[in-house]
Amino acid sequence: MIIFPIIILISLVLYVYFKVAILRTSDPLVQLFINSKARISLGIFIAIFGINQYLYYETSIALYVTIVFLILGTIQFYSGMKRYSHYKKELNKSSNKE
Repeated sequence: MIIFPIIILISLVLYVYFKVAILRTSDPLVQLFINSKARISLGIFIAIFGINQYLYYETSIALYVTIVFLILGTIQFYSGMKRYSHYKKELNKSSNKE
């Protein structure tokens, strides 16, 4: 199962990229928009990491940890998606005014 480590690595790199991109912008609305993308990447990272650990160990403790990671990853992903759609609309409104 080489696909899970690849997804984990890509999502981790995207998370770090978005967090660094926040430092390069001065507009608070753009910072919040980029932070929502970082939350999505973090949610994917946490959820896929949990699944990967269960597939590696296949124990009952790993199952419980995987369930917790899936719940936390899903919460991060869902929150990031809601914020992403909200701030995308706000950015469109602010760019149309100018």
